[in-house]
Amino acid sequence: MKRDNGTNGIENETYGKDAKGGEDPGILRSRRVFCGGMGVSLGAAALASLLGNDGFAAQSAPHFAPKAKRIIYLFQSGGPSQLDLFDPKPGLEKYRGQNLPDSIRRGQRLTGMTAFQSSFPTAPSVFKFAQHGRSGAELSELLPHTARLADDLCIIRSMHTEQINHDPAITSALTGFQLAGRPSMGAWIAYGLGSENRDLPAFIVMVSLGTGNTGDQPLYDRLWGSGFLPSQHQGVKFHSGADPVLYLSDPPGVAREQRRRFLDDLAKLNEDNARRFNDPEINARTAQYEMAFRMQASVPELTDLSKEPEKTFERYGPDARKPGTYAANCILARRLAERGVRFIQLFHRGWDQHGNCPRQIRNQCRDTDQPTAALLADLKERGMLEDTLVVWGGEFGRTVYSQGRLTEDNYGRDHHPRCFTVWLAGGGIKGGATIGETDDFSYNIVRDPVSVFDLNATMLHCLGIDHTKLTYRHQGRDFRLTDVQGEVLKRALA
Repeated sequence: MKRDNGTNGIENETYGKDAKGGEDPGILRSRRVFCGGMGVSLGAAALASLLGNDGFAAQSAPHFAPKAKRIIYLFQSGGPSQLDLFDPKPGLEKYRGQNLPDSIRRGQRLTGMTAFQSSFPTAPSVFKFAQHGRSGAELSELLPHTARLADDLCIIRSMHTEQINHDPAITSALTGFQLAGRPSMGAWIAYGLGSENRDLPAFIVMVSLGTGNTGDQPLYDRLWGSGFLPSQHQGVKFHSGADPVLYLSDPPGVAREQRRRFLDDLAKLNEDNARRFNDPEINARTAQYEMAFRMQASVPELTDLSKEPEKTFERYGPDARKPGTYAANCILARRLAERGVRFIQLFHRGWDQHGNCPRQIRNQCRDTDQPTAALLADLKERGMLEDTLVVWGGEFGRTVYSQGRLTEDNYGRDHHPRCFTVWLAGGGIKGGATIGETDDFSYNIVRDPVSVFDLNATMLHCLGIDHTKLTYRHQGRDFRLTDVQGEVLKRALA
C-alpha cells in the first residue's frame, strides 16, 4: 500500500503484480473504489447464497412444446361494451327504462360517475345480433367483418376483474397487480423466450386513438415497461411520424462507421464497469445500444409499406394508408409477426363510452372491425394463424344501466368489472367455442367465470410456458405474471 500524491490523500491498494513481480500500475484502484466494489460483490454473493440466484427464471422456458410462437394482443383500451358487441340479451327490451333490480345489482360497488344517480334505468342495446358460422356464434351487427371469421374465434363471455377504474384495471390485466411497478406481460415473455429476430426487439407496442371517444383515457409507458426485470425486456414503442422509434437515427454528420466505433469503445467501458460494480443494468444498457444499432437498418425496411400490394390496403380498410391508425398498425403487426417478433401489442383508445354510446361505439367498430378481420385473414392465408395467438379485449366491460339520461336511441354505459368479453384465435386455441354465461342483464356471471389471471395463464400456456414456473426473484421473493393466482382455461385449448 502506498500514499497517493494527489490532493485528496487517498490511499491506493495494489490488486496484482507485473511480469517482474512488481506492482502493476494499470490495476491500481483507490481504496474507496475497492471497498465499494467489495461491498457490492460480497453483498451480492451473500444474498445469492441466502436467496438463490436473483434475477434468473426458475426454469428455462419453454417448459413444454408450444402451440404458438408469438402473440398479437389487440388491446381495446377503455372497456368495450359486451352488451353491444358479444353478449346479446334480447329479453332486456321488456325491462327498458326500469330500475336495475336489487337482486341483480346485489349492492356491488359503483364508480363515482354513477354512484349518486337517483335511478339506474335498464338500457337494452339498440343493435341487432345474429348467429354466424358453423358454430352459431352470436355477434353484433357492428362487427360484420369479424363475424365472417366466427369459427376461428374462442369467445369468452365470462371475464371478470376486481378493478373498477381504468388505470388499475389495465395495470392489473397487463402486469398481474393493480399498482404500478411490476413487469408487463410482454416483458415477461421477452424475458422467458427472447426474440426470434436479433435485429428487432422481442416486444413491440403501437398505440392508436379511435373516433369513438377522442378524449379517451391516456395510456402510460409503464404498461409496457420491464418493472424489476432487466430493462432490455421492456416494450419498444413505435410512432407514426418520420421516426418510428424516437432517437434511433444518428444525428446529422455521424456516419454509421463512426457510430459502430463509438459503440465498440462504449461497450469496453461498460464491460469494465460491469466487472467492477456487478450491476446487471450495465450489461442491459449495452444490449440496448446494440439492438438500437441493428434497428437502424431493420426498422426502415419494416415500416416501409410501399411494397405492399394494393389489395392489402383494400383489405384493411379506408384508414390503412394513414400512419398511426389502428388499420395501419394491424398491417405492421402482421409484418412484425412475419419477422419473428415475439409479443406485439396494439393499444386502441376510444372505448370509454360513458355518454352517447350508440354513436361512439359505432365509430369505434368502424375503426377496428375490418382491420382486425383482415389481420386474422392475412395470418390465416400465410399459414401463420396456427402458430400466432391473437387476443382481442379490454380491461373491463360496461353496465347494463344507462349513465345519464336514457332515450329510445341513446344511452351511456359506466365501467363494469363483473363481466365482460374477450376473444382469442389462432395458436393453440379452439375456434368456434363460446365460453361462459352471464345473467339476463349481463351484470353477473352464472357459468364458467374466467379471471384476468386465468387469461394470462392461458396465453402463456399457448407459448409453452407454465405460468407458475416463469418467475423472477426480487427483494427476497419469487414474482410471476399471474401473482399467486391463475388457472389455464383448458376448455379454450385446441
